[in-house]
Amino acid sequence: MKALLFNASVPNYLVLQLLGRISRKFFFGGPFATLRMKEVPEPKLPNQDWIKIKTRLCGFCGSDINLLMMKDSVMASPFTSFPCIFGHEVCGEVVETGSAVDTCTAGNLVTVNPSLSCEARGIKPQCPVCATGRHGSCERFAEGAFAPGMFTGICKDIGGGFAEYMVVHKSQAYLVPSGVSPESATLTEPLAVGVQAVLDNKPVETDRVLVIGGGVIGSMIVKAIRGFDIACTIVVAEPSAFNAEYVKKCGADHVITGGIIEAAEQIAGAKAYKPMMGERIVQGGFDKVFDTVGHSPTLQMALIVTAAGGTVSLVGIGRKLSFDPTPLWLKLQTIKGCYGHGYNDTPGGRKHAFEIALELMESRKVRVEDMLTHTFPIERYKELIDVNMNKGAHQAIKTAVRFDA
Repeated sequence: MKALLFNASVPNYLVLQLLGRISRKFFFGGPFATLRMKEVPEPKLPNQDWIKIKTRLCGFCGSDINLLMMKDSVMASPFTSFPCIFGHEVCGEVVETGSAVDTCTAGNLVTVNPSLSCEARGIKPQCPVCATGRHGSCERFAEGAFAPGMFTGICKDIGGGFAEYMVVHKSQAYLVPSGVSPESATLTEPLAVGVQAVLDNKPVETDRVLVIGGGVIGSMIVKAIRGFDIACTIVVAEPSAFNAEYVKKCGADHVITGGIIEAAEQIAGAKAYKPMMGERIVQGGFDKVFDTVGHSPTLQMALIVTAAGGTVSLVGIGRKLSFDPTPLWLKLQTIKGCYGHGYNDTPGGRKHAFEIALELMESRKVRVEDMLTHTFPIERYKELIDVNMNKGAHQAIKTAVRFDA
C-alpha cells in the first residue's frame, strides 16, 4: 500500500538546516527529504484488541509540518520513533476487528483518538495520569508493547493515517454518528483539542476571553465556546485577513490584527502603564487567554493583558520560550499547559472530548465541514505541503489526503 513515511536523523537535521535556508522544499523533496511516499505492507492486527481501518481521509496538522521541517523541541524525542507513517486526524471504515472488540464492526465509519497510552500499549496497571482519564499525557509513551510514540503517526510500530490502511486499539476508535459527514469526522481530533482546551479553562458568561491566533485551533476554541452556549466576550488576535474573516464567522465578537494592549483597554476595561523601558504592563484585562501560537512574544503578551487571577492556556507548541515573568507574579496569574484530550465530567456524565466533539457536530451546534478547503490524493502530497506553507495565497484553512476519491 502507499504511505507517507517520515524519517529523521542528526546528520539529516544538520544538512537540512543549511539547505532549508535556500528553500523549505528540501525538507520534502530531494535526497535529504524527511518525508517520502513509499510502498509498505498492509498492517496486521497486533492482537485481538485491535481494529483495522481503511482510511478515507486524513487531515494535515500544523504539528505535521513542524515535524517534517524539524522544528519540534528535541526534548520530546524520547517519545517518538522513526521511520513512521505520518497522520493522526483520521476518518475511515472498519474492515477487520479482533475477537475482543465489541465496540464496532466491519463497515462502521470511525474517527480515531491518536493517543498511544497505557491501554493501547498493554500496560497494567495504568499510569496515574491515564487513571485520571487524561490519556494524551500518559507517563509511559516510551514503554509497553510498542516503540516510543505519544500518538499514532509518530510511532514506528503503529502507522498513522497517511496510508491506505492503519490499525488502532479499540479504545482509540469512535463511531461517527450518521448525521456527521466523513469530512467533518476527519476534523474530530482538532475540534477535540479545542473542546479540551475550553473545558480546562472554561469561561463564564461575564468573562472577557482572548484567543491569540485565529488559525485552525483558534477557530476550534471559538467554536467550542459557542457550542457550549457560553455568551462571553471573545476577542481573537489574528494578523491574516483570511483567517480573521473566518474566525469572525465562528463566533468571535472582535477580531484584531494587532494592538492587543489597546484591545485590553477598550474591550476589557484595562489600564496600561509605561515602565522606564520596554513594553507596557496592564492592570485589569482579559479573564481567560488561549495562546494557540506558543512563541515567546505571544506568551509575553498573553501575560501582559491577562487580569489579576486570570489563566493563560498555552495551547500552541513552540520551542524554548523567553519572557519577563513580572505579570505572572504581580497579578497572581496561572499558566496552564494544554495538550491532547481526555475524559471530562459533564451534565450528561463522564465523556471523552472526542465524544463531546462528535455530539456537538451531530447536533449542528458546531459546524466544521467548511474548514476542509483542500483535499489531495496521496500521490500529490508535495502539493498538499506547499499549500500548507502558503495558506493565505491558497485560501486554505484545513487540508487532507483523500483516499476515497
